[in-house]
Amino acid sequence: MDTERWSTLSALLDELLELEPPVRARRLAEITAGDASLGEELSRLMALEDDRPDFLSQSVVDAAVFSPQPGQSIGPYKLERPLGEGGMGQVWLALRADGLYHRRVALKLLRPGLGDAGLRTRFTRERQILARLGHAHIARLLDAGVSSDGQPYLALDYVQGEPITAYAQKLGLPTADRLRLFLQVCAAVSHAHANLVVHRDLKPSNILVTSAGEVCLLDFGIAKLLDESDVGATEITGTGTRAFTLHYAAPEQLRNGVITTMTDVYSLGVVLYELLVGRKPYDPTRATDAAWEEAILDADPVRPSAAALRVARESGLLAPRRVARELSGDLDNILLRALAKLPENRYVSVEALAQDLRRYLDGEPVLARPQSLGYRVQKFVRRNSLSLGMSLLVGGLLVSALVFVSWQARKAIAEAQRAQAMQDFVVALFENTEQAGNGGLDVRTLLDSGVRRADTELIGQPQTRAELLGLVARLRQGLGDDRQALELLDRQSQVLTALSGEAPARLGIEAAALRGRSLRALGQPEVCVRTLKPWLPVSQLQAPRHPRAVSEFLSQLGRCHRSLGGLDVARDLFGQALALRSGLNESKPLQAESQADLAGLLADEARYEEAITAIRGALGLLRESGGDRNALGVEIWRDLGGLYRAIGDRMESEASYRQALEIALNRFGPNHPASTAVQRPLGRVLIEAGKLEEAERLLRLAHERLLARFGPEHPEVAASWHQLGRLAWEQGRTPQAQDAFQRSLQLRRRSNELGAHASVLCDLAETRLALAQPDSAELLARECQQMAPGPALAARADGLLADVALGRGHADAAQALMNSAEQRLLEDGQDPVTSLAFAPVVLMRARIAMAEGDYPGAGAVAAAMRARLSDGRTPEAQVWALRFEALQAGLECRRGQGADGRLQRDRALEEAGSRQPERKRLLDDIARLSAACGRT
Repeated sequence: MDTERWSTLSALLDELLELEPPVRARRLAEITAGDASLGEELSRLMALEDDRPDFLSQSVVDAAVFSPQPGQSIGPYKLERPLGEGGMGQVWLALRADGLYHRRVALKLLRPGLGDAGLRTRFTRERQILARLGHAHIARLLDAGVSSDGQPYLALDYVQGEPITAYAQKLGLPTADRLRLFLQVCAAVSHAHANLVVHRDLKPSNILVTSAGEVCLLDFGIAKLLDESDVGATEITGTGTRAFTLHYAAPEQLRNGVITTMTDVYSLGVVLYELLVGRKPYDPTRATDAAWEEAILDADPVRPSAAALRVARESGLLAPRRVARELSGDLDNILLRALAKLPENRYVSVEALAQDLRRYLDGEPVLARPQSLGYRVQKFVRRNSLSLGMSLLVGGLLVSALVFVSWQARKAIAEAQRAQAMQDFVVALFENTEQAGNGGLDVRTLLDSGVRRADTELIGQPQTRAELLGLVARLRQGLGDDRQALELLDRQSQVLTALSGEAPARLGIEAAALRGRSLRALGQPEVCVRTLKPWLPVSQLQAPRHPRAVSEFLSQLGRCHRSLGGLDVARDLFGQALALRSGLNESKPLQAESQADLAGLLADEARYEEAITAIRGALGLLRESGGDRNALGVEIWRDLGGLYRAIGDRMESEASYRQALEIALNRFGPNHPASTAVQRPLGRVLIEAGKLEEAERLLRLAHERLLARFGPEHPEVAASWHQLGRLAWEQGRTPQAQDAFQRSLQLRRRSNELGAHASVLCDLAETRLALAQPDSAELLARECQQMAPGPALAARADGLLADVALGRGHADAAQALMNSAEQRLLEDGQDPVTSLAFAPVVLMRARIAMAEGDYPGAGAVAAAMRARLSDGRTPEAQVWALRFEALQAGLECRRGQGADGRLQRDRALEEAGSRQPERKRLLDDIARLSAACGRT
């Protein structure tokens, strides 16, 4: 049998074996009708499978004949050189060689000549697992398939990096940096666990670090899907071939026990131990596998600090002694808890382990140690040592000023009095906190109390009062209370008029920056520019003295200009801010913020690839300065998600948005504007991916928060109604979709913003069509056509008008409208061969041909488009492929081939239910397009 014949046979056999018996019989009959010899061969092989279920477990490839060589082609890839070999196969560096695009990948191949069905199953499972994982620190699955020689392959990101332990040792990273690097590993494993996947083979060689300091987790070859049924399944990691690495295996793996997420916690404990100490946690007397198994099962791990001290004695170096002191205490307890023999004695999750490591890095008490009073007091003192030291330093400077600099005496005394007044004021705020009761003290109540005290107790100290009002305004912004922040800044402005000297200029610039932030957050960029512009000359004069305050002012003014489309002005302001921040000490977070601003301008100019590179550079700066788990980290990850969506990479887009949301929820909580700002774009991506239930939870939470923050008339609420309408439409809830679109349209008309958001007109027209209201749909579609800001939306309006015309029996008018739509898309630069934007046009042309009785013409158009979409990997391509299959089913029924048409329709419905189970609108479309076949 030639390879081409076998490839066809193998693919069809896999398809048939996965079907239920009744569906399998129908599919086999369909294949036999097209190729009798192929059908007979498939019947014979399936009979063999029934008689001998193990016959397909034998390899059909001779290992001596099929051994991958450099230059050999595997599918669309050309092998270059081997990268490694493991228990289940080989990994090669390969180049995509079919001309579609140029990219080097890591190509994983099943071991040549392998006949073990368990290992082949494990290889297939890795493809399934990687396809459901999308995270910045997990190697992405780019492609998967079977070559013409029957060789299965996976194409993954080619990661150029070193094992995490080798990377840390080569750079001589301090303990804190090693822990921050390890937290990236924890984030990746936690993401896998959230998707019900356990890695089961975590080790340094599977955790690479790139030259940019980014961790990438590899090899899910033996991962276990937690939601996968074990009934009737063969245990892949059983005896015969050990599919995990002994030195990093948990005791339950050696005992063939139950594998859970805590198995990965143990392996992470071993990796962290080796990363920090430089050796493994056990010291068996013999180096045999049996001795290692005995140590893992029965021996206690060597206390990390003691092991580091032993390394110091053996090497004669001082560095391990310092590491031993750092490990003693908290890190000893964290590692020993992760390495507990019994799973229930370990951390309950990877996130719990990561949280304890973050507490250690922040100087807080860790949960792995008993929480005694003495321990907590000690941690408090260490955590605040800088503040205590600074207080002593300030006191010393004041005394020195009084003794040695008499000519500064008055100024020093005044500053001391102001500082003392501020200190007495802050202490007084907390004097009566016991009155708050068991419910705890509300932060907003405390801030309001502070403002009232400032109005009375600081009435004679205007500078202190102004600084306090600015501080409370900043804190209010952090809580998302921008309106209250603006009220406080208005009061501060009145106080500043009574000041003289340098203070009014500095405080005025700081207040202007705060005002700009709140005005932009409230959707008032015009007011922001008008208010901040008079302070621009003042800021330029004050830049040498107060570069931090001035750079913040320039950034806020630039963002308001950007919101209004003034990209050149914004670029100049952002550049000035970056130049000021580059000269500051400890300024990497501020530089990262400015670089992210500049990256946003590249995105506004549709230079998305450049923008992604720039914003990843900003993310790298942020991580170098202490991590991305802050407000700026939320903004950068959110912007990165938008950029990936713009280039069509929805997997990376969703992963970036999820990272932003995780940080926002942990840092600010679900009701903060930072969380709302991520929930909405993530909800949009989830709608496009067909994950409608999760999208609904996010979008409804965001909508409630927007109503509470802005009220029912705000443009942001209009945008939220529009999103809820798109969600309801995809869910098949047409009346609810109409109501949401109508609400959004009313708000857009009132705010005179309809021109920039005309798509709501087309969306509402589409719902009116579905509700059999063609006259209303026509009026809305014509308005959408006239107000469309670009050719793509105008083409969509043409399609809706063609649908109305076709429903009225005006096929010629519908055809003319589709000619117009096609021309608009071509003017927009859309490729008629590859772009899905032409799918609605082709579908409408086929419907017009069918309405005119031209069944062959309609069938040819539909078949050609369906063939193009058959290998579509995106949810959108899959949805359109199913619509064209439904149309072909309707054609078959109209031609009198009712049985074939109904079979094709049922297959489309079944596939829609399995691939897009939450898209009820898709089921409605399939039923409508195949209506000639009768009811399902």
